[in-house]
Amino acid sequence: MTFIDTHTHPYDTAFDADREEVLQRALDAGVSKWIFPAIDSTYYHMQLECFNNHQNNAFMTIGLHPTSVAANWREELKFVEEKLKDSVNSSNHDSALSCNPRYYAIGEIGLDGYWSKEFMKEQMEVFGTQIDMAAEYNLPIIIHERSATDEIFQVLDNHVFGKSGKSQRIRGVFHAFSGSPETFERIQRYGEFKVGIGGVVTYKNAGIAKTLENIPLKSIVLETDSPWLTPVPHRGKRNESSYIPLIAAKVSEIKGCSIDEVAFQTTMNAEELFAI
Repeated sequence: MTFIDTHTHPYDTAFDADREEVLQRALDAGVSKWIFPAIDSTYYHMQLECFNNHQNNAFMTIGLHPTSVAANWREELKFVEEKLKDSVNSSNHDSALSCNPRYYAIGEIGLDGYWSKEFMKEQMEVFGTQIDMAAEYNLPIIIHERSATDEIFQVLDNHVFGKSGKSQRIRGVFHAFSGSPETFERIQRYGEFKVGIGGVVTYKNAGIAKTLENIPLKSIVLETDSPWLTPVPHRGKRNESSYIPLIAAKVSEIKGCSIDEVAFQTTMNAEELFAI
C-alpha cells in the first residue's frame, strides 16, 4: 500500500530535532508523497529547504495562510504573486537545488475567525485574490476554514459565480473538513473539490465520522496537518506523516471497505487533483 499525505508541515520547528527520522518513518509506513502547504514568507525558507532535501517525495505549494493576514498583508500577497511568476518563468525545476520550484497548489488559504476577527475583511480580500490566482495559473487550492463558514461561501460566490466580475471554475480540497453532508454538497457547486480527512476522524464522537458515511471515497484525500491534529492512539503528542495509515484504517472502517481500497482510491484522488 502507498499513501499520500496531502497536508503536512515537516519544515515546522517542531521537527528540528529529528526531521530526517520523521520523514524516513513516513516512507517506511508507505507514505511516499507529501504536500507542503505554505503559511507566509517567514516560513518560506524552511519550507523550501525541506523540499530541496526531499525532491523525490515532496511537493511545494505557495499561498498566504489566513492567520498570517495582518497589517502587512499587501506585501505578503505580493510575495505569493512574485513566487508564482518566478516559478512559471523558471527553467530549473529539476535542478539539484531549486530556488524557484514548481508549485502544485495555492494554499493553504481561506478564512479563520477563531483566533481573531480583527483582519476578517482583509482575510476575505486575500482569499478572493488567491482564488483568482489559482484560476489564472490553473492550480488547485487548499482551503482553511475555521469559524468563518458564511464568509467562506460569500467569497467563493463572489469569485466563482461572477459577482466580482469574473466567472470561473476552480478545484481543490477543503482541509480538515468538519462540515455536514449538506456543506459537502454545497462545496461541489464551485468546482471539483475533495475533503481532507485527518486525525480528527479517529476521535471519539467526532462529527466528521458520521458525515463521512455520506461522502464518496472518490472525494476524499488523507492528511495529517502534522505536527498538529494527531490521531488516536497518539493524540496529545506531535503528529507526523507516518500516522496516515491510522487515519486510513478509520476511514476504511467507516466506509466498510478494505484499507487497501482506501489507500488506492485516496492516492489516485490526490495524484489527479495535484497532478503529482
